[in-house]
Amino acid sequence: MKKVLVVVDMQNDFITGALRNEDGIAIVPYVKSKIEAAKKAGETIIFTRDTHGDDYMQTEEGANLPVPHCKKGTEGWEILKELDEEKNADLIIDKETFGSTGLAEYMKEHKDEIGEVEFIGVCTDICVISNVLITKAVLPNKKIYVDAKGCAGVTKEAHTTALNAMKACHIKIENE
Repeated sequence: MKKVLVVVDMQNDFITGALRNEDGIAIVPYVKSKIEAAKKAGETIIFTRDTHGDDYMQTEEGANLPVPHCKKGTEGWEILKELDEEKNADLIIDKETFGSTGLAEYMKEHKDEIGEVEFIGVCTDICVISNVLITKAVLPNKKIYVDAKGCAGVTKEAHTTALNAMKACHIKIENE
């Protein structure tokens, strides 16, 4: 059984760009070390990538978060260079909203090979929690956990609230 590490939306726009986040900046070295350890251990590494187009401001998300970000093909859309996704990723899944149906499909397709799934990335309270709960729905009897030290929320309070919500759904939280 394989372990899967899911690295959620570690993109320029969420760390240093349009939606810059100091807590996100602070977790980059830890996230990098987690990816390196997972690669060395032979784990499957999946990166998700928030992906929007020219019509973002006309979408439901754009109406509620009116900050253009992660436009496909821009520097803000790219995964942080220091995470070297081209070398480290077994799969990169572009997603147009918080949770990824592509990630759910992957998990469902590979459920017999997967022993456990770990999540790190940003934002804990939006995209991390969405993808964790989608994965829990698809893999209800697998160990699914979040490394809190490898996540950052929009705010520290939102991060904590999301971790508590995931705990209520039987997600294991490590390194709180």
